[in-house]
Amino acid sequence: MIQEIKIPRILVSGTGSGTGKTTLTIALTKALQAKGLKVSVFKCGPDYLDPGYHSFVTGKTCQNLDGWLMGKGSVISSFISASQGSDISIIEGVMGLFDGHSPNSEAGSTAEIAKWLQVPTIVMIDASGMAATFSAIASGIKNYDPQIPIRGFVANYIGSKSHLSIIENASIPLQILGGFPKSYEHSFPERHLGLHSAGPDILTEEKLSFWKNLSEEWIDIEKILEIANSAPPLPKEGPKEIQTKAKDCKIGVAYDETFHFYYEDNFKKLTDYGAELIFFSPLKDAKLPEVDGLYIGGGYPELFADSLEKNKNLIEEIRNFANSERPIYAECGGLMYLSSEIQNIEGQSFSMVGLIPGKAIMSPKLKSLGYVEVHTEKRTILGEAGIRFRGHQFRYSDLILENEDDSLFSYHIRKRNSEKNTKEGYTVLNVLASYVHAHWASNPEIPKNFIDSCRRFKI
Repeated sequence: MIQEIKIPRILVSGTGSGTGKTTLTIALTKALQAKGLKVSVFKCGPDYLDPGYHSFVTGKTCQNLDGWLMGKGSVISSFISASQGSDISIIEGVMGLFDGHSPNSEAGSTAEIAKWLQVPTIVMIDASGMAATFSAIASGIKNYDPQIPIRGFVANYIGSKSHLSIIENASIPLQILGGFPKSYEHSFPERHLGLHSAGPDILTEEKLSFWKNLSEEWIDIEKILEIANSAPPLPKEGPKEIQTKAKDCKIGVAYDETFHFYYEDNFKKLTDYGAELIFFSPLKDAKLPEVDGLYIGGGYPELFADSLEKNKNLIEEIRNFANSERPIYAECGGLMYLSSEIQNIEGQSFSMVGLIPGKAIMSPKLKSLGYVEVHTEKRTILGEAGIRFRGHQFRYSDLILENEDDSLFSYHIRKRNSEKNTKEGYTVLNVLASYVHAHWASNPEIPKNFIDSCRRFKI
């Protein structure tokens, strides 16, 4: 049975990366919270870092919304579910509004999410050195695809209030919702994967208060609330009954400053299908929790390699866990941790768990970026051969194997818009490790199969 649900919502988009979408989203969140509103925040695309910022600010998990990885149905259901209990939902776009998987298609773009969720959209434009040209750019964006409900624009990097007034006068009849002056000293620092990971040292109270106060002074918050409240109802299906087994499977999840790149939807699917998640820290814990399987996600092991190496008790615990043939699933940073060693940018090497016979070598240059499709070539802890799912890679390291033994590989990976397949998916015992960040909405059988493997090999 289809019902309708009213969710006040707004989408913060831009003309490209670096236009200030994350800063505006955080500023709006803080300003709305100051009004006593409960805010849910979402991030378009596969990124992990921006969602960490939004989770820190809201105190609740920021969900990813990715059309290519998840599909329309999962995007809508995830949005509706995670918006419950909030007064307003803010969605931060990815890259430019129309940028997706192809220059000739909106598939995988912020625009696609805007249409699927019928969400009023505001666009942030870098206005430095502009006057009437701002209006020309804004007009082009608004008219490019009339199906996208663009409701206003925000000017970033403006020089003064008079500069903003000039842009407003030049942009009639477009709706200018305000702007931000240049304030580089309050910007959020970046590194090779984008922003630094969220934390109180980065998102200080002083910075958060600054952006809240600035938005209250320079942005028409009341108009944005009005726009958000104008969003039409969304169709909501009645609750689906998920047949779950009793929670007799415990999965240990590596989660700390080192490993925190996970899709929340993957966690939800594991718990929906009967797993209990128990979190532990490879940095600080000397022993593993009593669990039936391990899930080690991505992160920054190269930054904490010295401390990871020194935690020899936990390394030995993970080796023994693997030798008992209990399942371990690892992604990107998790793969690096399970390798023989990590070599950082400075050329220093640190011994790791040593289950995957290879050395992860960091590079100052990006080694892989983009969406991939995975096809399993043999049976793994994720199921039988022939399983397909989608994921994303974003890495600055390569794994140099000690021996190119075909028995190590279980994946064929194809990059989007490419016919070339590469071997990957390293398997040893019941360990499966890869550079791919998988989103299990692309194949909900994956979490079921992983749980079944954990049950099958539990001690």
